[in-house]
Amino acid sequence: MLKRRKKLADRNISFNFVSQSALNMKSNQEQLEALQDIRQMMKQSTRFLSLSGFSGILAGIYALIGAYFGHELIHDYVTKYSYSERDQQVYYWTMFKGFLICAAILVAAVTTALILTKKKAAKTGQKLLEPTAIRLLINMMIPLSTGGIFCIALILRGYASLEFVAPSMLIFYGLALVNSSKYTIHDIRYLGCLEILLGLISAFYVNHGILFWAIGFGGLHIVYGTIMWFKYDRK
Repeated sequence: MLKRRKKLADRNISFNFVSQSALNMKSNQEQLEALQDIRQMMKQSTRFLSLSGFSGILAGIYALIGAYFGHELIHDYVTKYSYSERDQQVYYWTMFKGFLICAAILVAAVTTALILTKKKAAKTGQKLLEPTAIRLLINMMIPLSTGGIFCIALILRGYASLEFVAPSMLIFYGLALVNSSKYTIHDIRYLGCLEILLGLISAFYVNHGILFWAIGFGGLHIVYGTIMWFKYDRK
């Protein structure tokens, strides 16, 4: 009788232990899920995660089209006008047409990015003009604006400084991406570092500025956009 009672007591203890362990495991799992939810919420509150990868692909295509027209513009300037005919009027008119090409690319890329990013933000529950997105924009615009003014200064100094415009654009754009990466997808930091590296290499091969410009703003954007689309947008 005593042995039977002891066995029953042991079974009750084992059952209670197993039940308690199961409850603890369930409780730990719920706590882990809650922590993951909190971490995700904190990440979304500090980072704008709705950048569209497909907009990067289209921006790269726009850049390649612009590089073609830019190459044709410089080729016409070099072959059409002799050295004695390249006065300030011809030079500034050529630069103005180059500015229009760059402006057209920028407007097309920004418009596409806004449309696709707004569409993605609606799906993820983020707003296009939320505080995080504004901080992202500010941190990107500071290096971009600085680089833009610096490039204008190079253009105004004449043809001799023009060859450093492409490296400068790549470097400052890369700095803008790195500076703003802490407010968005971390992968954009790698794109920024590659742009900076490409710009520095381009500074030693200034006669191939258009080629490096096409690789940086065209090729890298297409590769980056494709990776981001498969990694984030396709889900």
